[in-house]
Amino acid sequence: FGMMREVLRRRFTRLIKEDPERRSGTWPDLVVIDGGAGQLSSARAVADELGVEGVTFMGVAKGPERDAGRERFFVADAEPVSLDSRDPVLYFLQRLRDEVHRFVINAHRGKRTRAIATSELDRIAGIGGKRKKALLSHFGSVRDIQGASLHDLERIPGVNKAVARSIYDHFHEQG
Repeated sequence: FGMMREVLRRRFTRLIKEDPERRSGTWPDLVVIDGGAGQLSSARAVADELGVEGVTFMGVAKGPERDAGRERFFVADAEPVSLDSRDPVLYFLQRLRDEVHRFVINAHRGKRTRAIATSELDRIAGIGGKRKKALLSHFGSVRDIQGASLHDLERIPGVNKAVARSIYDHFHEQG
């Protein structure tokens, strides 16, 4: 829930700073949360912590077998609601959820691409785009590369012993 809490905290903190009187029309009437009662409670806690009032929070959770069309809707202080699978409101909310997922996935991919584009690896002689991509694909992050043994580095396709030594020394001789 931590990432969701952080996003909500940033969004509402900015709204409070930029439009405390709520005159600009940028304050939401409804915040739709991807998740059930737990996520909804966490989101409400952020709003309470910041003193945000007058905003309704609704959680949307997939059904018991995580089936689309069997979503349950949660609102504070009310019983969960299910909509008929042919209800146009359900279809709209499913499309909304799917679009949010698409946006988040694309944003994450863009962030990962930018991380690959520039990193600490660029400062190591002998590391170009192909080796950097191979290293990041294998280890997942620069931090994990930094913690790798010389032997682990040598096992990466395209990384010979001399380059592996350069990488290892780069991360272990700084201080």
